[in-house]
Amino acid sequence: MQSAFSRLSAAIFSVIIGLAIPALAEDSPTVAIYDLEGILSETGIAEESFADLGMAGSRPLTMTELSLSLQAAAKDPNLKGVVLDLGDASVDFSQIQEIRRLLIALREKEKDVWLYSETLSNGIALLGSAANHFALMPEADSDFNGLLIESLYFKGMLDHLGIRAEVIHIGDYKSLGEHFYQSGPSDFARQQEESLADSFIQQWLSDIATGRKISIDDLKKLMDRGWLSPKDAVDAKLADKLQYRTDFVAELHEHYGDETHFDHEYKLASLDGPEINSLLDLMKLAFSDSSKSRGKEDFIAVVAMEGDISDESIAPVRTEILELAKDPRAKGLILRVNSPGGSALASEVLWEATDEWNATKKPFVVSMGGVAASGGYYISSAANRIFAEASTITGSIGVIGIKFVIKDAMEKIGITTHRTQRGKFAAIMSPFESFSTEEAAAVRESMQAVYQTFKQRIIDGRGKALKKELESIAGGRVFTGEDALEVGLVDEIGGLDTAIAYLKNKTGMKEPIVRLCPPPMSGLEGLFTKPDADDDDELIRAGTDRPAHLKLKSWLGAHPASMILPQEVIGQMLKIVTRIDQFSNDRVLLLGPSFDVR
Repeated sequence: MQSAFSRLSAAIFSVIIGLAIPALAEDSPTVAIYDLEGILSETGIAEESFADLGMAGSRPLTMTELSLSLQAAAKDPNLKGVVLDLGDASVDFSQIQEIRRLLIALREKEKDVWLYSETLSNGIALLGSAANHFALMPEADSDFNGLLIESLYFKGMLDHLGIRAEVIHIGDYKSLGEHFYQSGPSDFARQQEESLADSFIQQWLSDIATGRKISIDDLKKLMDRGWLSPKDAVDAKLADKLQYRTDFVAELHEHYGDETHFDHEYKLASLDGPEINSLLDLMKLAFSDSSKSRGKEDFIAVVAMEGDISDESIAPVRTEILELAKDPRAKGLILRVNSPGGSALASEVLWEATDEWNATKKPFVVSMGGVAASGGYYISSAANRIFAEASTITGSIGVIGIKFVIKDAMEKIGITTHRTQRGKFAAIMSPFESFSTEEAAAVRESMQAVYQTFKQRIIDGRGKALKKELESIAGGRVFTGEDALEVGLVDEIGGLDTAIAYLKNKTGMKEPIVRLCPPPMSGLEGLFTKPDADDDDELIRAGTDRPAHLKLKSWLGAHPASMILPQEVIGQMLKIVTRIDQFSNDRVLLLGPSFDVR
């Protein structure tokens, strides 16, 4: 996490550039400033909150908005360059790869790419390989140490509590359940992690070596030094120079001159929500109609499925796709998937919505983010074409079911149970008894049915695109996007820009309008957004609200332990809390592996 001093200096950097040169005419030479902070979201929808109603609630920047802005920058004859400062932005490996490719496209148009950073991390080094002006702070932190995959295992804790995880999985590589009944990875899981690590590090080193004209062997030596000083980084050609932020800004002004307009919102919508200063402002927001802002032009729609797949999370995505299918202005659909999967039933419900879109004969593609595994792949399978980043984690075609048996834990605190049942399998999911042999067989049979449906969805959707027999790439196996391309699980390495170019060709639209649907909004706006009018064709709607795990996540995030535990550990613990809630609500899950890559 960035220090308070770093955040303050970043803010000063923004003010210096923003105030030093007044806004000029649109045809003036322009330099776009991307001062990125926080999470680079897919949906752009902030969490709802009644707090601080007197302030304008902001929302996160979306990957779609950043991609469209950088694509526009490449085509703009007045734009001379872009400046990036990631600050404390939280971006994953696949997002960095996508941004890097867009920066290279700018360089190919003979536009400058400037990067400033107070840290030399793996991601910063990767972005720096696309810049022709890369400056590090003279006292920059160094985290250029290689790649690490870490997983947490909870068997010891559960044993201590008297809780036993009973896991049934279809596929030897479906390893998520191991986190609850083993103290470390199985041979299958270890083999999978080794393969992912090899693919990630090769991609990372190859891209940096190409961009900075350094040999891979030299990069490995730098990586294995343990610590790299800023001067060492410049001497090794990982960065171009050492500069304080004020000197970097001064060089920008000197390089481009007084006539240049430094634009902090280049082709970007405001991230600030509505300003609420009175009750009247609040009432205007409550009675506003956001649907009027959609316009009447033909467009390509981007709909994002971000996070775990559940009844709650898929409901707005499903509704949006069904509405767009009936909208004659929506000429093409990009489903942006950044999800490790989740509920098998919810995955099927969302898949059905994509099938309804396909019935319109309008083109449908998937753009994968950092992860589109298991249920995330299930909902992608009906697309006409699938795009992924080289580092996207995908596949994990398998099924898992877990029951947590808490009988011993209850007895430890003096609670015993008695049951009366009618029906041989009435207590099959009771948390107070282990599966009997017959119960385990019944659960496995139901999971096999889900697994067969999962594979059939892929066969129907992918057809001849698969380059190997499906069973040989299923069984819970996880692939990077680069490896998934080789076996036919994805069609092309690329991001949103590549998906848009494909749909542009398919729809015949010369300069397509691209819209993120639903439109991004602040938490405050979300509180007052009216649901779409009831559709006569949709008499009953999918999706229920089950926010129980959110309270547990909130508690864990606020616990004193969070003051001393690394953020990576807190993040994994929050994921596990969410997983436990999912297992308690769904018998069968389509979830990919859980680990932290950095």
